[in-house]
Amino acid sequence: MTDQPRMNRYCLTLLFIISSGIALNSSCHTPTKEETGKVLADKYCSGCHLPVSPAMLDQDTWINHVLPAMAPKLGIKVWGEHEYYPPMPGEKPGLISIKDWQTLVDYYREAAPKQLVPGKPSPPLQHDWSVFSIKYPEIKDSSAPVGTTLVAFNVADSGLVTSDALTGTLTCWDKNFRPVSSRKLPSPAVDLLFTKDSAGTQQAILTEIGNMRALDAPAGIITRVNLRNQDRKQADIMAFLKRPVQTLEADFDKDGLTDLLVCAFGHNQGGLYWLKQLPDHSYQQRPIQEVPGAIHAETGDFNHDGYTDIMALFAAGDEGIWLFENDKKGGFTSKNLLRFPPLFGSTSFQLTDFNGDGQPDILYTCGDNADFSMVLKPYHGLYVYLNEGNNHYKQVWHYPVNGCTKAVAADFNQDGKPDIAAIAFFADFEHNPSEKFIFFEGGNTPLTFTPHAPPIEQEGRWICMDVKDYDQDGDPDIVLGNYAQGFIILDHYKPDWKEYQPFIVLQNKSKQ
Repeated sequence: MTDQPRMNRYCLTLLFIISSGIALNSSCHTPTKEETGKVLADKYCSGCHLPVSPAMLDQDTWINHVLPAMAPKLGIKVWGEHEYYPPMPGEKPGLISIKDWQTLVDYYREAAPKQLVPGKPSPPLQHDWSVFSIKYPEIKDSSAPVGTTLVAFNVADSGLVTSDALTGTLTCWDKNFRPVSSRKLPSPAVDLLFTKDSAGTQQAILTEIGNMRALDAPAGIITRVNLRNQDRKQADIMAFLKRPVQTLEADFDKDGLTDLLVCAFGHNQGGLYWLKQLPDHSYQQRPIQEVPGAIHAETGDFNHDGYTDIMALFAAGDEGIWLFENDKKGGFTSKNLLRFPPLFGSTSFQLTDFNGDGQPDILYTCGDNADFSMVLKPYHGLYVYLNEGNNHYKQVWHYPVNGCTKAVAADFNQDGKPDIAAIAFFADFEHNPSEKFIFFEGGNTPLTFTPHAPPIEQEGRWICMDVKDYDQDGDPDIVLGNYAQGFIILDHYKPDWKEYQPFIVLQNKSKQ
């Protein structure tokens, strides 16, 4: 929800916010019902996240979905189809009076548009293969649907690794994309970190989410597996996490032992956790920021003091990117870099230098659309924020993509300029299915791109992506993971993509 101009544009208006509501005294202006509703919205929404303008959703979504879901958080009871009641005598009083709540509801009802205006991508999509050609996996059963949650190029073995939520398996594929081994997992793996043991043997640290749906059950596991010996049991590092989605390695306290950083998205609970490795090689869980929504993190010495810091994206409620600076004493201090409205549905970010000034800029995506406001949103898509120094970032580019899930910047066509590959799990399948995967070719001027849409709309629905030079020919390739069923937000839409194909590979031909 974005802030709008405050009521101080009226001369001599005095604003008094009191616990029972709002009192306004003015010698020259009596506030309208809309103005009063906006002040209430600013007051009661900004306690947990940025205030949200009514213009960000259509009227039906506000009245029938979002506001009934918000009411209990403020202590207002909901009965039937959004009939609101105050707490009963003897119950804990609400944070807002029933009168003020109804004024707030009326404000959103009257100020919200009937429909959202779709975003207008510019320049328009070019429907061609650009620098890519498609490679397919070997499929043994074309009748079984797939729910791919992880794709990761295994460059050391010239193959890749996938995980499937429907079969609960982790599968290794060879360089010709034939399955060579598989193991059962307690829950789907959504992230994989390649590592080695003390003998130099390749291993992988898996992040097993526990449950794909929004639950707070502590069923997530961080575990270590031997990819070349699927008969060996997984060695759990940390269990009972709430929907972990990413794991990184770093030595945060410079004791010579490699620690882990875990993003646990959770639902109503979750957090960003430091798993400190102890001398006996066990791990101690330490919370860095214990709030839900931790979805992606990057590590590095961002303040150049010799210690590893963290940038992390939180995507629930108070969405934004925070910098956690290492205090060199076993802790971190946080600074907010960017904040986003809670309707954005933040999904990923990446640090890359877009303008060649030597400073890392931020490539950010938003588009998670499986909550209370399941409508296509024109502000979903890709954003670039330029680093202006001193932890200040400025938005300089936006390209609307419905339901954008992830973007990766790299020099795909080997011309020395950054390009971007992007996927959208909640794309507009009916009117613009090509936006499920877009390749943005960087132009001669910084932050200008030509968007290409290869004809792969019917190959799958992409929820995950990895980018590496798997064939080691000098240019980065792309693998897309197909989560074929479920989480459809468009009424009466019947999928027209291949539901049996776990992934496709877009092989880069720019070096050929």
